[in-house]
Amino acid sequence: MQQVNDFFINLHSILGGHPWFVFFLVGTGIFFTFYLGFPQIRYFNHAIKIVKGKFDKKTDKGDTSHFQALATALSGTVGTGNIAGVALAIHLGGPAAMFWMLLTAFLGMCTKFVEVTLSHKYRDFDEQGMVAGGPMYYMKKRLNITLKNKKVLQTGKWLGIFFAAATILSSFGSGSLPQIVSISDSIFATFGVKHIITGAILSVLLALIIIGGIRRIAKVTEKLVPAMAIIYFIGALSVILFNYENIIPSFISIFQYVFTGTAATGGFIGASVAFALNQGVNRGLFSNEAGQGSAPIAHSAARAHEPVSEGMVSILEPFIDTIIICTLTGLVLLSSGIWNEKVQNKFQITDIQVLANSYHQNNAIHIDQIRHHLNTDEKLAVFNGNLTVSNGKLTDSVTIIHARSIAEDVLFVNKNEPYSGPIKVSSGKIVELPSSMKIEGMSLVHSAQLTTLAFTKSYFGGWGKYIVSIGIMLFAFSTAISWSYYGDRSVTFLFGAKYVIFYRIVFVVAFFFASFTDTTIIWNLSLLTVVFMAIPNLFGILLLRKEVKSTIKQYWVDFKEEHPDVKIPEKL
Repeated sequence: MQQVNDFFINLHSILGGHPWFVFFLVGTGIFFTFYLGFPQIRYFNHAIKIVKGKFDKKTDKGDTSHFQALATALSGTVGTGNIAGVALAIHLGGPAAMFWMLLTAFLGMCTKFVEVTLSHKYRDFDEQGMVAGGPMYYMKKRLNITLKNKKVLQTGKWLGIFFAAATILSSFGSGSLPQIVSISDSIFATFGVKHIITGAILSVLLALIIIGGIRRIAKVTEKLVPAMAIIYFIGALSVILFNYENIIPSFISIFQYVFTGTAATGGFIGASVAFALNQGVNRGLFSNEAGQGSAPIAHSAARAHEPVSEGMVSILEPFIDTIIICTLTGLVLLSSGIWNEKVQNKFQITDIQVLANSYHQNNAIHIDQIRHHLNTDEKLAVFNGNLTVSNGKLTDSVTIIHARSIAEDVLFVNKNEPYSGPIKVSSGKIVELPSSMKIEGMSLVHSAQLTTLAFTKSYFGGWGKYIVSIGIMLFAFSTAISWSYYGDRSVTFLFGAKYVIFYRIVFVVAFFFASFTDTTIIWNLSLLTVVFMAIPNLFGILLLRKEVKSTIKQYWVDFKEEHPDVKIPEKL
């Protein structure tokens, strides 16, 4: 499993973790923001009116209302990225990572507007009469290349096939696996319910919902999304207001280190500007999925007589998902102060690295060396060979790095007894550890565990962890529901509607088994699948930029004829 995890990390460093992907994603958002004249600002109020159904027609075709499509898309984006993903971004990149998440969301509002407009415009209806839409359809219909001899190369078709295949893979990597892992971990930590039991119960519920297709999914999400947002909002405010003296410093810290990088503070080793930017953009994309091409599949099902109106509805999605909900989570983490505090916890093997020499938290030179080791190519020597453990304690002069912090009071426990014996280490990674052994100690924590601790620093005290557990369960479960739809529309595109039932069975089975799988590997897999979808989609919308602009222009011409008394948004 360690080798698999290392492979995912190395591949991600070439793709999504490399600066070129960050510039590509952000650059696309910047380009369309200026090219279309800041539609995320100009069309915001108009989008709210569309969601309310003010301009609906009885003749509109589709499977869902504008609000249901928005709720379904939001249920797909509002998930573990809003709770665990924000915590991981701040854990890795410091408070400045929040700034890049917010910027990614603002630009993503425009990117999503474009991709949804195109996907809705070129949607199809399958043999069962249900809407089949998404980027793979505009790719298939609009991205073929015609040569001078009038021969047509089916480039769009193959690009659509690649995107659909990536979407199916991503439905597991983004929509199923990390969601149930976060749920089962949280439920176990809070209520003591075994992972496999949580997985079994939720797998049955998932199967009952997704078997009914988009109409049943939409009926569930339109009720679930508002409810879970209200619960989480109340819980987050209880933390922020309880730590009211830290509200302003928390806001300042988000912007203070944007161009300098976050220095070491508490147990936090520090992060460079480039590292914070990379983590913020990647986690922002994982949270709101703007540019990834997933949400257009849900929006394509909306009843509308033209595509631009649904594109405008999608502008609201990154705003709600990231600018509101992720900001709340970020302020919870920063105002509580828990983000840079070491706590007693059980170590995950994939988060551990053993350095060959001894380094200390209170030595500024040592901290600077480890910061460079974690954030740059200036690597320190790592341990190789057998560590010696006596009565649970290391006897070697080495340093254990866990969760990007210097671990303290490390204890090796086997079958609830202090362990004595060798621990094999290869290239700084622990290998061949008995399944019954646990490693405990003081270190930073990340993901859902960090957010859970932050929520206990509130008016609710220890009860705050229950809000996180309920929030994670609702957020993550709703994400799995929506992603099952994204996957089954991709199966329809590739093989036909009759094969969707087989996909749903595999989806539910994988959902169950993932409930007791290592979280780090699943997070790293999910980052890869996001990139596999985003790259062809971003290329596609850039190639069709002129068509997008002309489609929007025609929308306002038609709208003015139908609604002469309604004021049209002015250019900025």
